[in-house]
Amino acid sequence: MTDDRTAQPLVVGFGCQRGCPASTLRALLDQALQAHRIELRAIRALASIDLKRDEPGLLELATQLNLPLQYFSSAELAVYQPRLSHHSQIAFERTGCYGVAESAALALAEQLIQAPAKLLISRQKYAQATLALAGAG
Repeated sequence: MTDDRTAQPLVVGFGCQRGCPASTLRALLDQALQAHRIELRAIRALASIDLKRDEPGLLELATQLNLPLQYFSSAELAVYQPRLSHHSQIAFERTGCYGVAESAALALAEQLIQAPAKLLISRQKYAQATLALAGAG
């Protein structure tokens, strides 16, 4: 990739079912990055909801990629609801927010860039997980 996206922090948000393996999360990540022609080295951090703090697949993926993994509470993620591309009632019933991947990506991107972020890859669903990517708007 030759544009300026590699200079800005890009953040991947994940939502996943309990027990989702790191290999599934990595496959989803690789697929999304390839489809949007974004290099893995452009990713600065991973994010999810604090309910997934002990999720082995997320922890393993962060270790494999040598990236920080940040968690947010459902209250912190709920403020992003109007900006989500998809509102999942099931996600809301289980977590208290309508979209973990998109909300977490936006929350961490805004924390890193100290400015409004936008979704560069909206919610992608794959097997047991969802992914979204956010960066500077």
